[in-house]
Order: sequence, then structure tokens, then C-alpha cells
Amino acid sequence: MTKIDALRRFLLPCIHPTSGTSPVHPSTNNHHPTTKKRLSTSLRDDLDDPTPHHQENQDEEDSSEPPTPTIVPPSAPPRPSKTMVIGTIFGHRRGGHVWFCVQHDRLNTKPSLLLELSIPTTTLIQEMGCGVIRIALEFKDNSPESDLSRCPLHSVPVWALFCNGRKLGFAFRRKATDQNRLMLKTMQSITVGAGVIPSGFGSGTGSGSEELMYMRANYECVIGNADSESFHLINPDEGPGQELSIFLLRSR
Repeated sequence: MTKIDALRRFLLPCIHPTSGTSPVHPSTNNHHPTTKKRLSTSLRDDLDDPTPHHQENQDEEDSSEPPTPTIVPPSAPPRPSKTMVIGTIFGHRRGGHVWFCVQHDRLNTKPSLLLELSIPTTTLIQEMGCGVIRIALEFKDNSPESDLSRCPLHSVPVWALFCNGRKLGFAFRRKATDQNRLMLKTMQSITVGAGVIPSGFGSGTGSGSEELMYMRANYECVIGNADSESFHLINPDEGPGQELSIFLLRSR
């Protein structure tokens, strides 16, 4: 073997390595599968997520908006209380004054309110000819700390009296006497009606010899608050008739 052949045999494997002995870079073989796995994982996540990107952006925008304040409607004022009572207006035909009696039960001869008005009976009859009567009883308390400003409305002893806008004196709270109770007992069977009671029944002493005129009917009692109350005559069968209202007002 010549020297040239020996050198060729020795150097050829170094210059032209075989394919089976080619060097392998471990970092290269490991990098491509990892990258492929990351890409495939990211793509699968994108496909599996059912929420669109624009909906996520919209949710973020909605969450950033300030909450709309809740508007609470103002509470309605309390409605007035309405009840049905029996009211009786009576008085002696000549020289007497008008009385107003309120009963919640016609069989109970103890009235819940009994007022003596300084209106003569003849004057009330004349006013009733107009068809409309407005009687206003007003009490003005100049001292808000007094007992009369806090007591029940029916406990006020004296009222200023106005009839159809004219001041006609005063009204006084009274306690029912035996004579008053006897009169109410005779009218237990009467709910609505007007007439004359023979002498012997009256609204006070010294007048038992005179006939007593009365008008008895159902009234609607309206309680506005602790300082206002009114009574409104209810005509039978809701037909046209006498329009009569009595108001109790306390101002402070």
C-alpha cells in the first residue's frame, strides 16, 4: 500500500462522515416537539373557549360602568280614616240653641261627642233653607306646650263657631245629662228621620215644657289627623237633599 492510499483511507472518514454517524444536537430534537405541543395546546384552548372575544370586552365595559342608582318613589301620605256614625241635631223650637250629638251605636245612650252650639234653632232652620250648611268649629291654641294642644280633639272644651262663613258665637263640649239620655233612649229605634218630640224631653233644665225638634241621620266621620275631624250628612238613598257638614279644626 502506498502512502497516498494510506492517507486517503485515514482522512476520508473525517472529511465525508457517514449518515449513521452524523452528530445529533439534543437541543434541536427537543425544541421542535415542545413548540408544536405549545401551539397545539394554544389552538385547542382557543377552539374550546365558547365565549367570543367581543363579548368578553363588552362584559369588561359593562362592569366598568357605574351602577344605576335605584329611585325610590316617595311614600304616599296617609289616607284619612272614614267611619259611619249617627248624628242628631236637636233644639227647642222657641228660644233654644242647637245641639249636636254623635253616637257610634244608637242603642248606647252615652254619646261619644255632645256639643252645644250658640246658634238659635230658628237661625239654623233659616240656613237650612239654602240647602247647604257648613259649620266650622275652630280652636286656636297660642301655647303649643299646653294640655289642650295635646289632648284628644273631642276633649277641647270651647270652640269658635262659624256657619257658612259667618262667626256666630261659640260651641261648648257638654256631658250628657239624664234628660239627654232619656231623649236618646226614645230615639233608639230611629236611624234616619226628623220630627218633634213632645214636651218633657229637652237639652237643658227650664225648657221641658217646650217641644224639641230633631233631625237624625247617618254621618260620614272623616278623621284627617289628630287636629282635624269632620262629619258629613249622608242623605237617604243617595238622593238630593240637605247638604250639611260640621268641621272640627285645631290650629297651633
